Amino acid sequence: MLVVNEQQIMHTYDMKDAIQDITEVLKAKEAEKIANPHRTVIEFPQHEASALYMPSAYLVGEVAAVKVVTIFPHNPANGKATTQGVILLSDASNGEHIAMLNASYLTRLRTGALSGIATNYLAKKDAKVLAVIGTGAMAFEQVLGVLAVRPIERILLVNRNLEKAKAFGEKLRAVGVEVTYEVLEEVEAAVRQADIINCATRATEPVFNGDDLKLGAHVNGVGSYLPHMHEVDVTTITRASKIVVDDLAGVKDEAGELIDAEEQGKWSFEQVYGEIGKLVVGAINGRENEEEITFFKSVGAAYFDLAVAKGVYAKAKEQKIGTEIDV
Repeated sequence: MLVVNEQQIMHTYDMKDAIQDITEVLKAKEAEKIANPHRTVIEFPQHEASALYMPSAYLVGEVAAVKVVTIFPHNPANGKATTQGVILLSDASNGEHIAMLNASYLTRLRTGALSGIATNYLAKKDAKVLAVIGTGAMAFEQVLGVLAVRPIERILLVNRNLEKAKAFGEKLRAVGVEVTYEVLEEVEAAVRQADIINCATRATEPVFNGDDLKLGAHVNGVGSYLPHMHEVDVTTITRASKIVVDDLAGVKDEAGELIDAEEQGKWSFEQVYGEIGKLVVGAINGRENEEEITFFKSVGAAYFDLAVAKGVYAKAKEQKIGTEIDV
């Protein structure tokens, strides 16, 4: 079995790779070549934490994966990462377990890649201002995903902790992002200026007022992944002319803001415009005018992890990266 740690993955596999591999797996999903059983979530209320177990298989490519990811939001106070995970990759032609990969960076990367793909189809072509609400671990690759597909000129950072927002901006600089960034105290000011809004929080209440969205805005919501979580409000949902989701089955079970909007009778899952894969294969149109408000909701699915794990494994074997072990 090949074991590849996070640093090795980060030096081998980037956003461009992830967007390419996620795009291919979305096409495979539309062609019904992906098996994706529903994930299992175990919650640990005493720690406000959760563990997710996510299996999937690429039926034609003959590879399968299981990701185990834990999310413990109080870990940073003890010097540990909030999100930790591993992916077990298996050869589906003979059952051999071929690789164990660190999944923390890959989880962030594949989620950012999904937002990048959604942004490419749904945001205005000349979008220049990106608002980032929440500057925690998941937010960084969300920014990289948007930067990969749009000519962003200003990034507006919003976090309750201003120092964390400033550190986030400095981290962007450290990896070579030269786009001007500003730290704002008021979320309203950021949203009113933004062409694209990225939300990556664990909020249980909406993080901005949908009335503040300007015409033509696009929103990526990736942080709330359990029914009690809400990042966007009902106003955003009802103002959006197109709501695209990463995986409809998962969103129906886990996207708290959409579940709540339906329970209030103000919206219905029948109004979902489509899954992101249908944009990729051209089954539905992306943005059709400069004024429509669009919303991409992502809760994650195991086949996205399978896509990037498969890609990392191929590059690691090619570049002779990682450690072979007997188990």
